[in-house]
Amino acid sequence: MISGLIFAIHLLFILIIFTKKWQDEGLSTAFLNVGLIIILFSVGWTITGMIAKAIMEPEGLGIEFNRDTFSLVLLTIAEFFFYKFYYSEDFTSGDKGKQLPQSD
Repeated sequence: MISGLIFAIHLLFILIIFTKKWQDEGLSTAFLNVGLIIILFSVGWTITGMIAKAIMEPEGLGIEFNRDTFSLVLLTIAEFFFYKFYYSEDFTSGDKGKQLPQSD
């Protein structure tokens, strides 16, 4: 269940980034960003899987939180901070710092 939720979050994130990049920069940039996300997910899951293998047993903490789920959670946390930095300019408002007109 937790793994399915994490995969759904990643799919939703890919759709959001694809749409945003397609509107702002074009279709080729949108596909490049989707490829970047998929490659980082694949490589990151492999690396966090090795870390999880060193830390816990295959059974993990229960039936819903096994070693694979633990590695996916580690990956999602790491990706959150990376993507927050990488895509920060895409999701900040252009109106920041502008003052509203004063009414007299």
